[in-house]
Amino acid sequence: MAAELHPRSGKLIGLSNSNRTAQRNQPVQEFNHGLVLSREPLRDRDVFTVRIDKKVNSWSGSIEIGVTALDPAALDFPSSATGLKGGSWIVSGCSVLKDGRSVLEEYGRDLDQLGEGDRVGIQRNGRGELHLWVNGQDCGTAASGLPSRLWAVVDLYGKCTQITVVSCEPPPNTEGEECEEDKEEREEEAAPASPGALMTEACRDHEERTGALALPTVPALAAVMNGSAEEVPEVTGGHSRPDKFPNNLESDTVLTEHQLFDVFNNAIVSLYRSEGEGGEDLGINGVGGSSDSSRGGTGSSNGARGTGTGNDSGIGGGAEGGSSTNNSPSGSSGGTAGIPMGSGGMTTNDALLFHEKCGTLIKLSNNNKTAERRRPLDEFNNGVVMTNRPLRHNEMFEIRIDKLVDKWSGSIEIGVTTHNPNNLDYPATMTNLRSGTIMMSGCGILTNGKGTRREYCEFSLDELQEGDHIGLMRKASGALHFYINGIDQGVAANQTPGVVYGVVDLYGMAVKVTIVHNHNHSDRLRRNNAIMRALSPDVGRPRPALSLTPDPEAPDRLLFHPNCGQKAAIIGDGRTALRPHATDDFNHGVVLSNRPLHSNEVFQVRIDKMVDKWAGSIEIGVTTHNPAYLQLPSTMTNLRSGTWMMTGNGVMHNGTTILDEYGHNLDRLKAGDTVGVVRKDDGSLHFFVNGVPQGPAAWNVPPSVYAVVDLYGQAAQATIMDDMADLPPLPDDSSEGPMAMSPGSPCSVTGASAASDLRFHQLHGTNAVITNGGRTALRQNCRSEFNDAIVISNRCLRDGELFEIVIQKMVDRWSGSIEAGVTAIRPEELEFPNTMTDIDYDTWMLSGTAIMQDGNTMRNNYGCDLDSLSTGSRIGMMRTASGDLHYYINGVDQGVACTGLPPGKEVYAVIDLYGQCVQVSITSSSGPLDNSLCTSNITEKSFPIHSPGSVPMVAGVAHRLHSKHGKNVVLLGDGCQAVRVGGYAHGIVFSAKELKTDELFEVKINEVDEQWSGSLRIGLTTLQPPDLPSCPLSGLSPSLTQLRSKVTWLLAGSEVRRNGVLQRQNYSCSLDRLTVGNRVGVKRCSDDTMHIFIDGEDMGPAATAVAKNVYAVLDLYGKVTALSIVSSTVVEDVESVKAPSLSSDSCSEGEEDTTPCENEPALLPMSMTFLENHGKNIQLSNQNLTAARVSSYNQGLLVTAQALPRQQLFQFQIDRLNSSWTSSLSLGVIGHSPDRLNFPSTACCLKRSVWLLQRDSVFHNSLKICENYGPNLDTCPEGTVLGVLVDANGCLHLYVNGMDQGVAAQDIPSPCFPLIDLYGQCEQVTIVTNHVPAVGAESSDARCQGDMEKADMVDGIKESVCWTPPPEVNPNKTCEYQALCSRFKELLTLPDGYFNEDAKYNLCYCESCHKLRGDEAYYKRGEPPRDYALPFGWCRFALRIKPHCEVSNTFKKWHIAYHGTSVGSLRRALDHSQILTESSSVFSAPPVKVEGHGSYGEPEENSAPEREIPRVRLSPTMRYSGLEVFAPKVQFRDPRSLRCHNAQVGFQVCVRPGSYKVGPQSLGVSEPLDPRFSNTEIEWITKEKGGTLLYGLLIRVE
Repeated sequence: MAAELHPRSGKLIGLSNSNRTAQRNQPVQEFNHGLVLSREPLRDRDVFTVRIDKKVNSWSGSIEIGVTALDPAALDFPSSATGLKGGSWIVSGCSVLKDGRSVLEEYGRDLDQLGEGDRVGIQRNGRGELHLWVNGQDCGTAASGLPSRLWAVVDLYGKCTQITVVSCEPPPNTEGEECEEDKEEREEEAAPASPGALMTEACRDHEERTGALALPTVPALAAVMNGSAEEVPEVTGGHSRPDKFPNNLESDTVLTEHQLFDVFNNAIVSLYRSEGEGGEDLGINGVGGSSDSSRGGTGSSNGARGTGTGNDSGIGGGAEGGSSTNNSPSGSSGGTAGIPMGSGGMTTNDALLFHEKCGTLIKLSNNNKTAERRRPLDEFNNGVVMTNRPLRHNEMFEIRIDKLVDKWSGSIEIGVTTHNPNNLDYPATMTNLRSGTIMMSGCGILTNGKGTRREYCEFSLDELQEGDHIGLMRKASGALHFYINGIDQGVAANQTPGVVYGVVDLYGMAVKVTIVHNHNHSDRLRRNNAIMRALSPDVGRPRPALSLTPDPEAPDRLLFHPNCGQKAAIIGDGRTALRPHATDDFNHGVVLSNRPLHSNEVFQVRIDKMVDKWAGSIEIGVTTHNPAYLQLPSTMTNLRSGTWMMTGNGVMHNGTTILDEYGHNLDRLKAGDTVGVVRKDDGSLHFFVNGVPQGPAAWNVPPSVYAVVDLYGQAAQATIMDDMADLPPLPDDSSEGPMAMSPGSPCSVTGASAASDLRFHQLHGTNAVITNGGRTALRQNCRSEFNDAIVISNRCLRDGELFEIVIQKMVDRWSGSIEAGVTAIRPEELEFPNTMTDIDYDTWMLSGTAIMQDGNTMRNNYGCDLDSLSTGSRIGMMRTASGDLHYYINGVDQGVACTGLPPGKEVYAVIDLYGQCVQVSITSSSGPLDNSLCTSNITEKSFPIHSPGSVPMVAGVAHRLHSKHGKNVVLLGDGCQAVRVGGYAHGIVFSAKELKTDELFEVKINEVDEQWSGSLRIGLTTLQPPDLPSCPLSGLSPSLTQLRSKVTWLLAGSEVRRNGVLQRQNYSCSLDRLTVGNRVGVKRCSDDTMHIFIDGEDMGPAATAVAKNVYAVLDLYGKVTALSIVSSTVVEDVESVKAPSLSSDSCSEGEEDTTPCENEPALLPMSMTFLENHGKNIQLSNQNLTAARVSSYNQGLLVTAQALPRQQLFQFQIDRLNSSWTSSLSLGVIGHSPDRLNFPSTACCLKRSVWLLQRDSVFHNSLKICENYGPNLDTCPEGTVLGVLVDANGCLHLYVNGMDQGVAAQDIPSPCFPLIDLYGQCEQVTIVTNHVPAVGAESSDARCQGDMEKADMVDGIKESVCWTPPPEVNPNKTCEYQALCSRFKELLTLPDGYFNEDAKYNLCYCESCHKLRGDEAYYKRGEPPRDYALPFGWCRFALRIKPHCEVSNTFKKWHIAYHGTSVGSLRRALDHSQILTESSSVFSAPPVKVEGHGSYGEPEENSAPEREIPRVRLSPTMRYSGLEVFAPKVQFRDPRSLRCHNAQVGFQVCVRPGSYKVGPQSLGVSEPLDPRFSNTEIEWITKEKGGTLLYGLLIRVE
């Protein structure tokens, strides 16, 4: 009968190789549904034999085999063979079952113990008995009385994942018994004498393999056999492959590439043996007796070049000569070790083999060239093997790792010993020997069991994988060298004894090794290339010759290295790599760069060709392995050392996933897309996808790494891209880990950086991995491991502090899920168990719905079920001061879980990544629960918080989002932020409560993803979110326009819709144009209309007849991926908002001063002085109000003598700076009494209860907890006033020149003391004793609104005249750029009467100054409000406003614009206090006719005669008005530095609304000039005299 499988099989089975090979799909996810049956019923005495090809270690159980009377054509396949009924006999393990019931308990060999390569057969003999055959041995009768019509059954169960049918024929008799040799024997041992027999045997042994390939033509094969790899003739597509091999091969015989490798391996090796080894030549069919050695002829030489007589070794006879003359250095006989023929072959005693005496668990095979440790999953030692003879000088002893298991720690050890194996009592492990032994273990050297070199080489033996080679050689000088994959690791020991044996210890993970004789690795590479060229004649142009040393004349251009994967080829002068047969093979496509990457050098490739047959796609990364020596794996992620790869959207290091959710998924790329990699000079690794940086992926990557591309799966061809000019620059700071996460990451919300210092501890369970700077924890091998993944917080939780995590990834493989709780056991003292509920003391956990204390269930049916949570759910835990433990699910308190936690005892948060839960991250809500909205970076990008100096929000009335939302949404910040974590839809969110009448619900856009079209949608709905099912809502409409179950009014783009039906077009500016920072709001007004607000501007009624009970509804659709709420339920009367007053002598442009001009009771501030205990270089004066550092640059610590009361601002002024030093002061608070404090040299050395503001970062106990907070303190000039304040909620604030920078840190203890470190440049400070009101109190000398220029205020928005130094400070001293612009102004000789006398209104907009002030880029002005940009890069000098101007009416409703002009036009414009239309400025437009009295209609009949007046162009941004065509440059010499500079001038003007028209730019520029203003709206044209008023002179100097 045919040895084939039936086409019908179990549902997870895939058949190939003409239905002779069966493979179970998803082998590590599924363990059953792997049934296959024979195609035809068995004949009596036929043994249906299969070979086990592959096994995995994920499961228990293995192959099962038997027979059944059920016809497979009509069989309903069960999940396993033991489920077969109706006359079925199955051998499972060592039991025999009939119809699922055991009939024989102990029978034959245990099938579960069989390994890969073992053969199993089933037979029904003529007497109706069932026999099992294992590796050709009959195990006896298993059952009797079997019917005659039976099909063979094989179950690929558990560990067994692939089998191949070998034969189905009667067992051989004793004389004709077939010998089944291992693959290694076919590689290394003797072959039959004739080529016909050789090939026939090879075909018989290999014919069941997949992917058969016809052999190349005779000349090509002969060239391979002759070793002339460079002269293999190209076989073009026109040359047909022969149908049969010449001479004795049967017709239609085909061999795969691997079969050809197996058959001719040793022949090719012998051809390429190095000259010093005296290798023998090999003939085919007896061709030739002598040879030209330069051609690698077919004769045999006697160890010397040229011709000679000796022992010729041939295939198919024809060998000439008799005796052999051996002149080889190794002293071996003249015969070849490859295919010995005749009398001259190498003798067994001379070949380097394993000694027959070996460790107790060792099994030798393959003529003692292969050693394998038995029971590798049960035993880890007793696996020592030694060579059969001593090693010769300069003789390589090399082994190949054939098999590893991942159960144990430690792996193979190799070395030499002086002990004779015949006399040695083998130890359990070789390192136990205390004499005559040198072993390499890990990456170190042990001599006589003791470590002599800890770091011998860069490779660790524990990291090697299957297929890697390890060798050693004792040089004639006595030096011992080790080789890994052909690379010499250097001298391991100097005085090695003369007589030593090679020794291998199959320890731990190492199970099986084989001695290899083709140890010259460059020969192996040449052999591989030669055979690949013969097997793949259509690869393309020949590869260049392999050079192990770079050509010094070659350019330093990145190319692909010629040594590449077996199925890859390099073409296009080394620039293009491809898999020629991409539809036939999916792997073996690894290619590397020809040289190491330079630091900051980007290696980028373009995907040229894809195939859609396979799963997976291109992978890219770097490796420390030199491609000239690397034995390339089938896929690069198999390498276990020195390799970092991006695969899919994860990052793997040495085959282990270190980042699970990293960047754009490479599996989704298409042809034409690009991927890149770069190693920065700080050792961080970054990847690019289509030029977009994906953020840091790894750190501490060593220099001199090679780029790697794995053409895997769909990726068939890629080309190196040389032009990197369009790649954006990488961020400078990557120290915080991969925070540049994809928009899909719930931790990527802008402005939501955690103020808490809570992280995961570095100690954790064995299967856990901590990434992302300690914020993320994941379980590796999540589909094969379900426990041993406990993680714990890095510090104990404070009373009332919330520890919250978000679930980021789950798998559906296991039962059970995340467990969370607290423990009083310190991480350093915790011996991490399999699961945290195994701990029997001081531990409280929530598992499912059960509350467990010390492993015992205390209560069931708690308010939440952790097993029911899904991806995106948030879990928090908090211990109260009274000792109660609370859990929070998605921000909602689930009530008291248990009581009695010791209130004075430290407890740590614990997360057990168990079962389905794979990955979690700490959220930004972790921290003090009452302040969960506080963030560490209060900017426009963060949601509102209660901070001094802002409109106080009553606790609990800030708007929130409802916990019911679309399935792709994750809520953060206690419901104040929403993030869409996947796709472009399913992003609907609702307000938490119904909106009141005239209540504005407003959000701000935090993130956009430009790959999507469409944008945010907003409206009102009568749908009640509480009535919806549990979140996430898979049943909720994917987009808001499809939400029609209840009445819904919405704005999408510029269209108003009701239940999806268009009601109105062009309602407002399109929401599709919104970007990061824009605000959108919705309001239901008292007249039952819906109003939409964009950046605070009411767009008017959008819909009428709106129901009363409505919720706000938003759709994070398309490009908008994240938003945060900026509104409150406090209804504010916009019309009655009073203009702000100045609480200091200066103010800031665009900042809203919300301090009302109302009389409030002023709190009496405490007088503050410096403490006498201070740093040793400090000297106090001025009644301890002034402190100066009198020497050096450090030892300048100061604290106040008095504790800082809550809500009181402590301020001091910088008096003196010394530019001789770098860096500057730092300040903060300390939480304990400083009276007896021994001050260190700097504040950074304080480690106990200290919060420090340094540069633009916040530190707690020397640990950085926040970056990019406030201005950089190192840039503060002399005269800057700095302050600290602790609010009523215990939050620390920084003040700069009176302006609150927001919350810097939380949970500040009381009492606390202000701390200053006079470091570096800062040498003297003085406490500011005046103007120190408590927050919320009015300053005693605060000016009222009428005391300042009304032009500086519009509806509560002030011009930027704050944040500059106090008036008494010379502005020229504070900023060098401002001083330079001021000197240029003096050169213009303009009268001082044109300028405002108060210098504090003169503002510098250089980068340092505007960042120090915290200016935003854009503000609004006028009625209706209109955007304008701050003139960054310019310096403004305030102009005097003429008394006749009606200030209160003129400027409150006018807009701000800019006008570029020439230096020659300045004086005339200043004389008239406005831009003159008859000016001859280059900015004047062509004249137009006047059409009546300022109107735009037709002239009246009796109107005045026509006259022409020019138009004037303005712009809301100096990026347009400041162009050189409008503001020509003029050169001047600085009188101070005597250097020449170019300068430009312009005006900041107020322009009356309605007096100008908005139009497109008139310069023909195609690129956008300003991101806020479209080129079609960037130019304002006015022709009305008196429509503009000059407000400031602008100067820019280059």
